[in-house]
Amino acid sequence: MLTDLQIRRAKPRERAYRLADGGGLTLVVSPAGGRLWRFRYRWQGREKQLALGAYPAVGLAEAREGRDKARQALAANRDPSIARKIEAAHRQADTLEAVAREWYATNRARWSTSHADEVMRSLERDVFPELGAVSLVDIDPPLVQSVLKKIADRGAVETAHRVHQRLAEVFAFAIAGGRVTTDPVTITRKVLAKVQHGHQPAITSLDDLRTMLRTAESVPAHPTVRLALRLMALTAARPGTIRGATWGEFEGLEEANPVWRVPADRMKGRVEFVAPLSRQAVETIQVTQSFTGRGPLPFPNARWAHRPMSENAVGYLLNRAGYQGHHVPHGFRASFATIMAERHPQDQAIIDLMLAHTPKDAVAAAYNRAEFWPRRRELAQEWADLLLEGFPAPADIARLPRR
Repeated sequence: MLTDLQIRRAKPRERAYRLADGGGLTLVVSPAGGRLWRFRYRWQGREKQLALGAYPAVGLAEAREGRDKARQALAANRDPSIARKIEAAHRQADTLEAVAREWYATNRARWSTSHADEVMRSLERDVFPELGAVSLVDIDPPLVQSVLKKIADRGAVETAHRVHQRLAEVFAFAIAGGRVTTDPVTITRKVLAKVQHGHQPAITSLDDLRTMLRTAESVPAHPTVRLALRLMALTAARPGTIRGATWGEFEGLEEANPVWRVPADRMKGRVEFVAPLSRQAVETIQVTQSFTGRGPLPFPNARWAHRPMSENAVGYLLNRAGYQGHHVPHGFRASFATIMAERHPQDQAIIDLMLAHTPKDAVAAAYNRAEFWPRRRELAQEWADLLLEGFPAPADIARLPRR
């Protein structure tokens, strides 16, 4: 039997030679000085060899384990070379990324488009770079915790909880399919900080809101991020609705009554929503077309034109402007609701409709959308005039310094 000292002292010769360890395991020493482990065996009357790796990357003890595993395959009447390839294929098919994508494909049909996109983005951004290539059987609680901690450490505690939930569902899917028998995810929930629920930070004073918007638009940023911020402020739409918009949703931009028709699968309530567009909103969309009009999305990801802008892009812009903890992208909805309700308390029901707070009664909802359409258009234009009085045109803010 070989020892590590013998292996280290083995000198290269003019021709390759073997050092035997026993049980079919040999170390081949090449003329160049390489040391390669081989398992020699007979299968169906033919002599074959199985490569077990190179020394010292594969040590003596590990090489012996490989030999013993190969001998077990022979005892079970299986060719060790074929058994090894099958095992490698199974491990590749059972990596976290492979199984997570299977889980995603299985559940995709029951999710809204925006939610499905957000699920996959979170996995591709926060999980796959760290654990995607790791086999499920090799993932343990410390590995899961390290991924979640990185997310939480950047201040995204709620995102960490969402990723945790998705990983738990992936492992439940894998357990049900017989891929693994244990779940290393669920136990890590106890180490996550609790999410502090409450109202989203929002500025509800018109003067302060105008100051904030003017400041944020002057901060160096990509033009489409500034334009997304302005359209978000003008429409009071949910950030995800803005980011996931497609060009086909904007109708009649050159006509008297332009609208934004958001399909049901992109709405939180799974009901189609039609919003009137102010003159300033149309101008913002048209300027955006000069940057991204060749692609399918007005506000694409900086790296992939077919994916929506990062959910953090506008938020980071507000943070860089000094408004972290004071106003978030979702806060424009509260700003619009509060300021316009104070000016027009008699129009509270219409303002709710403009925020897609649809009445539970479907008949009443349909009636209200038709009955209040002229007033909704008036309020949308009034809001835009109030918000942007004296502001530079969209084309001007797009030309400001980039980040």
